Amino acid sequence: MTEKSENTVLTLERFLPYRLSILSNKISSMVASAYQDKFALTITEWRIMAVLGEFPGVSADEISAKTQIEKSILSRSVNRLLKRHLIEREISDVDRRRSHIRLSEMGAAVYEEIVPLSLQYEKALLECFNTDEKQQLSGLIDRLYQHCQSLPDAPKERVEG
Repeated sequence: MTEKSENTVLTLERFLPYRLSILSNKISSMVASAYQDKFALTITEWRIMAVLGEFPGVSADEISAKTQIEKSILSRSVNRLLKRHLIEREISDVDRRRSHIRLSEMGAAVYEEIVPLSLQYEKALLECFNTDEKQQLSGLIDRLYQHCQSLPDAPKERVEG
């Protein structure tokens, strides 16, 4: 067996994309516990509603861009929310292929109940940081996000078979 160099072994637990993904999943699940049982919403459905609470009347494409939810998953979630009367969709008068989505009256009531719970979880999560560290963390996340936007997509290697 050949000896592996430092560049051929990936220590997954220290690999930044993996760590961020695990942390994101853990936090999302923790916050979701506040609304899943009471409102029977998935994480994806709540994210859609959160976008609509902040940006009423956006299109599905705009929701997808803001949440990074794949369009087919987004479409299924939007349809479930429509069936539950938590959101409303209106076809654009200007472009019949485009629609505007907003929270329904019932959806707005659910949103108004979930937001304070979500903010409480965020506050509890950040309790381990002092004020300066919270600002620093926010700045670092913003900088990493901006940097990611400037990087090219990962190169695709061809696999010969």
